[in-house]
Formats: sequence, C-alpha cells, structure tokens
Amino acid sequence: MPKKILKGTVVSDKMDKTVVVSVERVFQHPLYKKTIKTRKKYKAHDEENICQLGDMVEIIESSPISKTKRWKVLRIVKEGDTQ
Repeated sequence: MPKKILKGTVVSDKMDKTVVVSVERVFQHPLYKKTIKTRKKYKAHDEENICQLGDMVEIIESSPISKTKRWKVLRIVKEGDTQ
C-alpha cells in the first residue's frame, strides 16, 4: 500500500525539527450537497529545520517518530512570505 502524501501550509515552526502543517480538505455533504471545507493540523518531522511559516509543503506518512509525529516533510512546494 503506498504512503499517503498531503499538501498543506506551515502554521508553526517554533519546535526543533518539527513543523505544524494545516491541511485543508474540500468535500460535498452526502445528503445536503453543500460544499464543506475542513482543516486538520499535522505535526511533521523537518530534519534540517528548513521550513518556515507560510511555506506550502508536501508531507508523507511515516512510522511514528514521537507521541504525536507520524509525518515527514517531503518537499517545499512554494515558499511563503518571509518578513
């Protein structure tokens, strides 16, 4: 079974070697047919501390790294605005 790959935005980079990535999902309600947006935050392992706030990144599933980390940063898709 292939590993899942998600795309999201870095919302926190304050932890060492860890970033929090917010992934947005859009789907249609099965009964009412309304389009719904949901967000979920994932903690991802960033070995070189290269990700910054606002970056668009791809994360990939991995074996558990810590109590809450089960994802690794695969690559930076688009760099955010650095201020």
